[in-house]
Amino acid sequence: MFAAEHPIEAILARAPVVPVYTPADAAEAVAVARALVRGGLPVIEITLRGAHALEAMRRVVREVPEAVVGAGTVLTPTQLQAVREAGAAFAVSPGATPALLAAARSADFPYLPAVATGSELMAGLEAGYRCFKLFPAVAIGGPALLRAFAGPFPQARFCPTGGITPQTAADYLALPNVVTLGGSWLTPARTLAAGDFAHVEALAREAVRLRPRDR
Repeated sequence: MFAAEHPIEAILARAPVVPVYTPADAAEAVAVARALVRGGLPVIEITLRGAHALEAMRRVVREVPEAVVGAGTVLTPTQLQAVREAGAAFAVSPGATPALLAAARSADFPYLPAVATGSELMAGLEAGYRCFKLFPAVAIGGPALLRAFAGPFPQARFCPTGGITPQTAADYLALPNVVTLGGSWLTPARTLAAGDFAHVEALAREAVRLRPRDR
């Protein structure tokens, strides 16, 4: 297994799956975080796609200290600063810009920029990063692309996200350049609407078992 030499890698390596979750409100986020932690998935990505995201992060950080809260869909340095102030432990974006790459490095804040091409990966490596989100993973080639990247970019590590299911997760986690993967299947809309957080916990327990035995 690779050595988690960078802070973002150490965070991501704590579990085989990072749930990607968009909260309906802060109270729901607390309940979801508690269920995921009980199920063995302490690292959670709360996306900035809803109006309640920042308050949800603040509440989860305060009320579920076992959770490692990340902020997803961070698009600008201003948002990066806002999620830091909300207590997020790391940030994730669906792409990367020179401004974001520079802002995260300047703040010494764990940041996972996304790449989809070799050129984007080279730019990220040049900026001092070595751990990346591969997005949208399924649409751009999935495990085949990750295997192809391993040759010219042996130093790069990945968290593939986008379209991955419990049935396909093992194909990604078996690859030596994959740290973990992002999954949205752990918080189904119908389950959350029903308030069935026991089911969220059960899905988390199943996801933990996806970890390869040699990891």
